[in-house]
This record gives sequence, C-alpha cells and structure tokens, in this order.
Amino acid sequence: MKISTSELLNELTIRTEGHLHFAEMLSVKPEHDLNFRTSAESWSTLECLEHLNRYGDFYIPEISRAVSSAGKSSQSYFKPGILGNYFAKSMLPKEKLNTMKTLKAMNPIHSNLDKRVVDIFINHQGQLLELLEKAQYVDLEKTKTHISISKLIKLKLGDTFRFVIYHNERHVEQIKKI
Repeated sequence: MKISTSELLNELTIRTEGHLHFAEMLSVKPEHDLNFRTSAESWSTLECLEHLNRYGDFYIPEISRAVSSAGKSSQSYFKPGILGNYFAKSMLPKEKLNTMKTLKAMNPIHSNLDKRVVDIFINHQGQLLELLEKAQYVDLEKTKTHISISKLIKLKLGDTFRFVIYHNERHVEQIKKI
C-alpha cells in the first residue's frame, strides 16, 4: 500500500490539530473534573494525557533528531513498513476500544496530577505540528527512528508519526468516554 506523502502528512496534521483543539477545551475544565475516574482501575483524563506526555517525551525529541539529520527527499509516496504499519494500525481507535497493557513506566494510574499535564500535552501537539511541517521535505521511508521499547528496533519516520498520532487519537477517544 502506497500513500501520497502530502496526503499522509495532511491527514496527520488534521488529526493533531484536532487533538490540540480538544486539549485546549480541556484546559478550561476544573481540575477536579479532569481527575475523575469511572472506576478505581480506570484512568482519569489527566492520567490519559500524562500517559501520552510520557510517550511524547520520548518520541518528539526522537522525531526531531531524525527530521533534522535527514537529507532532502524527492519521494512523493510513502510505503509503510510491516512492523510500523502493524503498530500504527493497532493504535487506531475501534468502535469498542480494546484495552491494552502499557509499560509500567508509561502507566500514570494514581499519580498526583494537575492541569500542567494539559499544558504539556498542548505543547507536544504544537511541536508535532511543527515536525509534520518540516517532514514535508524529508524521506519518510529512509529516515528512521528508534522506538520507546527497544533501541534495537527502528521504524520508518512515516510509521513513527502514524503510531504517535494514532496513539494520541486512541486516548482522546478514551477521554471523550470519561
């Protein structure tokens, strides 16, 4: 499956802008509401965003490094890698959200969180939008990034963008259900 690079980056930009606007709406809600959880084992809104921030703390610098060190691209299409495509598609929200295990370091449950978590998420979305803009001039296939669970595995930059942004989408949908 080949995707036009500009179409892919446009789709990811639209999703990220949506996440940014959603977070801006959350920023005006009372902290008490943002800490509400539907059960003792479920995450609150702030815990969902903190989870995404922890991933953002890894992936945004990693993507930035890859984009800044990449050469110019003449590639107008992106072909997802097998592993990257699997990871990205597994993050897309489904009708009934399937629960997934997360790494202990990425699990914020019962953390003491405040509205700064929302501000960090908003900042991350702004950084992602800048990186998506810069990525228009980068080969999304040849440029690689490490992944958070192992430095031994690298994904194509296009797949990394898809994974991170679809993961954000998944948890934005989770927050909407809270």
